[in-house]
Amino acid sequence: MYLSDPMVSVIVPVYNAESTLRRCADSILEQSYPDLELILVDDGSKDASPLICDSYMQKDARVRVIHKPNSGASATRNLGIAEARGHYLQFVDSDDWLDTDALQKVLARLHTLVTRGTAPDLMICNYVYEHTEDGTSHTVRYTNIFPQERLFNLVHVRHFRPDQNLLMHSVMYRTEVLRQCGMVLPKHTFYVDNIFVYQPLPFVKTMYYMDLDLYRYFIGRSDQSVNESVMVKRVDQQLRVTRHMIDCQDLDALKNEKRLRAYMLHYLSTMKAVSDIFLLLDGSAEAQTKKADLWKYLKENTKPDVYRAIRYGFGGITNLNFPKGDAIVVGVYRIAQKIFKFN
Repeated sequence: MYLSDPMVSVIVPVYNAESTLRRCADSILEQSYPDLELILVDDGSKDASPLICDSYMQKDARVRVIHKPNSGASATRNLGIAEARGHYLQFVDSDDWLDTDALQKVLARLHTLVTRGTAPDLMICNYVYEHTEDGTSHTVRYTNIFPQERLFNLVHVRHFRPDQNLLMHSVMYRTEVLRQCGMVLPKHTFYVDNIFVYQPLPFVKTMYYMDLDLYRYFIGRSDQSVNESVMVKRVDQQLRVTRHMIDCQDLDALKNEKRLRAYMLHYLSTMKAVSDIFLLLDGSAEAQTKKADLWKYLKENTKPDVYRAIRYGFGGITNLNFPKGDAIVVGVYRIAQKIFKFN
């Protein structure tokens, strides 16, 4: 029998994940906190994943399984959000996993906060890059940015370094916030994680940060969506995500919320820079045209203040209009790639 009112819905989109799915599901279910639902959304897998999903549902009442024809990761995430019954929602990719002890601590804290009537709109934890190519790991933590172990809002948030943007791996949104913002992730599109974090932010009034390494982000496979060569081939999907982020929020309307507007400008600038970098790595004349078209789209679909803030701020570092400017941008990207090992 399914839980009718769980504290957290953990949603795992599944597609041909037979080699990693058990590790992912076990990491979520092995903690003893009962007030959780795990939703495994099978996106028409062709391997043993559907059978593995069903086996977990048969042995654990906290597990729900949804089987559907293949329609892509975004549609799978949209369905997961629609089906979630929990007060909070966490996405976990099927090749990643959660730290079991950290998850139990987060669940216990959320239970206390909800019981007291002080439930935050956004719970934030650290995440860890687990690099397969050399067996190393790197933790992204936010101790220099957020107050710890108490409710806070954007007034209390300090400066983010370039490697510290909030990602899907670091956040649990209150489910009602996700529904209030009207977010629908674009179908047949990778890299929608950034939309998931970005679009609900204006609806967040309170936050809570725990200095726990909760999410383990498995990175380094040659076929992974964030592998550089794969991202260059799929650059059109990155452009689609960036355009969606340009369209989904009028940042000029947030002038009275300076901290929120500043962070969202920084986030959008970063996404614009990422799009440009992968177009530069492509190097073709077609890619140069797409880069110019994206700048044009930004100018035509934002207010002048927003465009100028991105063009002459962080987002403009990829648009150096002088000889060898593109080579300098790619060189800086290579240095950052070695330092932060983000793909």
